[in-house]
Amino acid sequence: MNLWSVIRDFFVALLGFDQAHPLLFTQFYFWAFFALVFAVFSLFHSKVLLRNGFLFAASLFFYYKTSGVFLALLLFVIVYNFFAAKWICRLRSEKWKGFVVGLSVLVDLGLLAYFKYAYFITDFVNNLLGLSIEVHDVLGEFLNMLSGVSVFSVDAIILPVGISFFTFQAVSYVVDVKRRKIEPVGNFLDFGFYLSFFPQLVAGPIVRASEFIAQLHKPYNLSRRWFGIAIFWIMNGLLKKLILADYMAVNFADRVFANPLMFSGFENLAALFCYSLQVYADFSGYTDIATGVAMLMGFYLPKNFDSPYKAVNTQQFWRRWHMTLSRWLRDYLYIPLGGNRNATPGTYIIIGLVAVVGSFLSGSWWVAVAVASIAAAVGVWAWKKPSDRKLITTNINSMNTMLLGGLWHGASWNFMIWGGLNGIGMIIYKIWTKRSMGAKVGIITFVTLLCLTLSRTTHYPVWNMFFVWTLIIWIGTVVKMIIRCFEISPRASLGRDDKVISKNTSVISKNTSVISSEVEKSHAMSWLSRAWDIFQTFVFITFTRLFFRSGSNLDPALANEEAWNTAKNMVNQIGGHWDLSLIPSMIAAHWQVLVLFVAGMIIHWLPERFKRRYRICFAKLPLAVMALVVALIVFFFCQFITADLQSFIYFQF
Repeated sequence: MNLWSVIRDFFVALLGFDQAHPLLFTQFYFWAFFALVFAVFSLFHSKVLLRNGFLFAASLFFYYKTSGVFLALLLFVIVYNFFAAKWICRLRSEKWKGFVVGLSVLVDLGLLAYFKYAYFITDFVNNLLGLSIEVHDVLGEFLNMLSGVSVFSVDAIILPVGISFFTFQAVSYVVDVKRRKIEPVGNFLDFGFYLSFFPQLVAGPIVRASEFIAQLHKPYNLSRRWFGIAIFWIMNGLLKKLILADYMAVNFADRVFANPLMFSGFENLAALFCYSLQVYADFSGYTDIATGVAMLMGFYLPKNFDSPYKAVNTQQFWRRWHMTLSRWLRDYLYIPLGGNRNATPGTYIIIGLVAVVGSFLSGSWWVAVAVASIAAAVGVWAWKKPSDRKLITTNINSMNTMLLGGLWHGASWNFMIWGGLNGIGMIIYKIWTKRSMGAKVGIITFVTLLCLTLSRTTHYPVWNMFFVWTLIIWIGTVVKMIIRCFEISPRASLGRDDKVISKNTSVISKNTSVISSEVEKSHAMSWLSRAWDIFQTFVFITFTRLFFRSGSNLDPALANEEAWNTAKNMVNQIGGHWDLSLIPSMIAAHWQVLVLFVAGMIIHWLPERFKRRYRICFAKLPLAVMALVVALIVFFFCQFITADLQSFIYFQF
């Protein structure tokens, strides 16, 4: 092989796209790419137009290295939505503006639906009409015809990386222009840069134009402290991804989910809890790296995670988890459906859609009958009790939003169950908080006894799981009732003691110490109550992850059946008979992963003020010391890197 061939092969590998090894934040190639981008960026960071144009080009190259020829799709979305917003702004008729917005949303979400739901739609049509249509990439064939070259494979539809995130940003942009929340971006390079900014392009956070466009024309400013904070976020993200997420996945969780029946109930349960931490560490790790990289270039991304496993209920969890998606669903789905005001035609359309999709995915039309029956019962309730109508419609719209959020992750029965469970959790919490403590104890006692009876009479493992879960809730409810007996009102105590003091000033010090002691007890009880709420919420969210994980990383053509079998097998193992004598040996066999899980959860549950303190301490380190610390951390990372780097979980969504 001559020198020219070596040089040619080097540049082909450097500049070409390798589908088996897409560009990842955890690769050395990415950091070499970013170092070059940052070096060139530093030369003209004060020249806004040139800077933005260069970063736009760098972002397009990054996406090409991640997704290859799907770069053309990203460019189409950029061009179409740029001119659609201009068109909306020029129109005077609100009806025509609404038409253009509807058309733009249809185009953006139509592309998303084509790539994400083609297999589901094809299977649905085949089953409904008795046909045998095979999935064929019509769009790829059309593009091959236009180019005259067979660039796209047409035998299967491959999901482009990050398509959900940049299409959601495009939808929010045109809708916000219609709502007059923002003005359309005048410069094509600025808009292209906004929609393709490479740190957050393929897995979020979902950035609104109102949050980002204004930053494009601000002078570059990176203080010494903010530089340190940016480096901290990058190191923090790599730690989450390489040490927590990848290590637990490769060495334990993935093995169990691949074949649950080969592992005990304890190991299945441990893998489920490890996955719950893994998915958080993986996704928030990406966000941390993206935040740090963007910050080094003078741009600030919105916060996407707020210690979600500190949530005390399901509703609060979704305000802390993937916050930009939650806000997007609220503003562009939940509120247009009527929000907490009323039900709209869209509300009933989605109920019908959920019934049909659920029936098809489950393989049983009884699902449609069940959904229709529940909807009819709720409708009668709303008609008979107008005072509850607002509460009912709010919960229906919340449930619809969570179900569609589940289907956004993929057309799998498991994703639908996952979204539905979270929706049910939110609704039950709203209803539960309005019940008296006595009613709560009575209800949960009845449900726990019912689950116990079913577990003993039907012998289905799932009822054993439900019994254990309801027993945990029962314990928590009883503990809360006991705590209520010890809680005091400091104000009432002070008022009571003021009367005593007015009669006898000699007991001031005694009463003060009594008050202090009672208040301390009250705070301790309050802390215990909060800790128990956090634990119960974490257990519930972890249980729903069973269905989320089972539907992930699968061929779309086989996803539904395989996902359901995986979830069913894990439920049977977890809810089946446990040989408690074997648990110590199982813990010994997986002790590294379990210790890592415990350490990760402890760090996650640390007070935010403590985390902020050590973040600032790192940022204040002298540059030489910071460089040494980073070098040591990178060396530490290398000990955990697996032979084949793991893609970020949310790349597939």
